[in-house]
Amino acid sequence: MERYNIDVRIKNAPPLDPDFIPILKFNQAFLATAKKPVSLAVERADGQIAAFRTFVHGTPEMAEADRYYIDRMVKTALWLQGGFKVYTDDREIYEYLSGVYCQGGEREFDWDFMSDVYENPFEVVLTSQVPETRDAPKAIGGHLEGCRIGFDAGGSDRKVSAVVDGETVFSEEVVWFPKVNSDPDYHYDGIVAALKSAAEHMPRVDAVGVSSAGVFINDRTMRASLFLQVPPDLYNAKVKDIYIRAIRDTFGHVPYSVINDGDVSALAGAMSLEDNNVLGIAMGTSEAVGYVDENGCITGWLNELAFVPVDANPDAMRDEWSGDIGCGVKYFSQDGVIKLAPRTGIELDEDASPAEKLKAVQKLMEEGDPRAARVYESIGIYLGHTLAYYYTLYGCRHVLLLGRVMSGKGGDLILDTAKKVLADEYPETVGNMVPELPDEKFRRVGQSMAAASLPDRK
Repeated sequence: MERYNIDVRIKNAPPLDPDFIPILKFNQAFLATAKKPVSLAVERADGQIAAFRTFVHGTPEMAEADRYYIDRMVKTALWLQGGFKVYTDDREIYEYLSGVYCQGGEREFDWDFMSDVYENPFEVVLTSQVPETRDAPKAIGGHLEGCRIGFDAGGSDRKVSAVVDGETVFSEEVVWFPKVNSDPDYHYDGIVAALKSAAEHMPRVDAVGVSSAGVFINDRTMRASLFLQVPPDLYNAKVKDIYIRAIRDTFGHVPYSVINDGDVSALAGAMSLEDNNVLGIAMGTSEAVGYVDENGCITGWLNELAFVPVDANPDAMRDEWSGDIGCGVKYFSQDGVIKLAPRTGIELDEDASPAEKLKAVQKLMEEGDPRAARVYESIGIYLGHTLAYYYTLYGCRHVLLLGRVMSGKGGDLILDTAKKVLADEYPETVGNMVPELPDEKFRRVGQSMAAASLPDRK
């Protein structure tokens, strides 16, 4: 396969998507002939910086390939680690990025999103001295002593646990409808009700941990789909500090932590595996990801791999929200199943919800329908190539594969196929990274119990 005069060769192509070009394979082929050094860095909250050194061709005939490669690399850095300021020491790259990361530019969505999340105008900076990497990982979780509350805010239900010295003494799951409510008081009242319900089953409350979908910086809710309908003025006034207010109004100044649910899933995995360096990938409504590093720390990265490019095919499926193509959300979520199913002749009810369409394919898979097996086989090939890419980004030792897409026979086939692709095309990862499904011990730890372990009482 050829992309921008770059010859990309792969041995394992998805049968239902033969034009899929794994981004790692493209990058490797690109760098094989690129010799001009370039430095870039992305700055995020509290002065933390992700710096990387790479190469481009720097010739007129390869200018389009250079721009594409840099665009995908910067996009990956922004959604992997987050940031509102991009540095480069190359004038041509500076001019290109300035023209796409701006109002009306091709990456306007990313430009606007990052500006909002980090509450700073997005900038591209030309400098002779690109700053070095500066991280501040935060040791968090695994604290089970005392009387703790763990709250897990989902899109269709909220879960809360009361945990005393590592034992769950009470848990409750309540249906709610946060995504369709525009009044933030609805959300606040639901959070407080859950906290009070758990508190009733303990002599006191020593700490509160919150797991929630969204982007959180210093415990503040910068972006979250749970509050999708809340108007911007009310969001700024009542949502950004909603978990902090709910905890303080209910219990005073007890220790608390508010963390993205992907990171809490990775923490639950680390607790169940009794090991660190865990990447958790939940394939459901979207692709939700979290990471616990080698030292058991949360990195403060965004880990929004749903918007990280995985496919260099110019005709890859477009994501309706970001407007970009070839990003993880269309490969590792229910959208990926729904995209591929019609290519096998499976007819899905157009009026059904995405979740119902996924269930229809899962039912066929459980019944042994070979068409459904082809869907899951293709996703497994996507995953094998992409896990090798994620390994270059994280160096993760464990990968826990979660979510509705990974349930049942379909999930087993995805995992088996991904392992075969890794062994065949990326033997350097075999033994260094282990992809696996959660076991019973992981289920016992649970999301809300892991959330309860987040704050350090000291």
